Amino acid sequence: MKINYVLIDYENVQVQSLALLKGEQFSVRVFLGPKNTKLPVELVVAMQEIGRRAEYIVLETSGSNALDFHIAYYLGVLVAADPAGFFHIISKDTGFDPLIRHLRGRKIVVVRSASLEEMPCFKTAVSGAAPSSQESKVIPAAAPTSTEELLKLAVDGLMKYKDNKPRKVATLRTTINAICGKQLPATKIDAVYNALVKRGYVKINGEKVSYALPDSAQNRAVPKS
Repeated sequence: MKINYVLIDYENVQVQSLALLKGEQFSVRVFLGPKNTKLPVELVVAMQEIGRRAEYIVLETSGSNALDFHIAYYLGVLVAADPAGFFHIISKDTGFDPLIRHLRGRKIVVVRSASLEEMPCFKTAVSGAAPSSQESKVIPAAAPTSTEELLKLAVDGLMKYKDNKPRKVATLRTTINAICGKQLPATKIDAVYNALVKRGYVKINGEKVSYALPDSAQNRAVPKS
């Protein structure tokens, strides 16, 4: 299994949830500046749950582009250790792009995304857009399955998130995609999302999501409409 290394520029993108990165294929680094002294409880709990695959990297002193240089250094360390890995920088800072082009020219798979939801392995399936040749290398497409099977997978996967379930509609949709096999067609994500709502497993209030999941998705058959 190839590893997706996710380097989060927390000064630039204040990530609230890591629900999409629970899979064993993800290794997470959260880069904090000296002023990032208060973190959301949801983020802290998620880092603890990810365990050895997650790490905080804290800058001791501030400075112009100091955090960017730290990310570039740790990216180089990770690439040297695992050149066959997939590398993701989560930042809106386009200053990383020349470095990314340089690494791609040396056959290293690196992408920059403005949020976790926009990572190629999640974004392409939700938008329905065809992935580029570079993006298609990040996560291989899953074998097609029926909506009923995908629904059972989604319910079981959401139960495992316990108190860290996605609380917004957009995050729920990308989480469905992550649980059920990454690059699903947008129509399949729609079908699973709609089935969760129709059967009362999730409740939508505007963009907010609450849950009423069954006790066990594996031991209780999902009722048909």
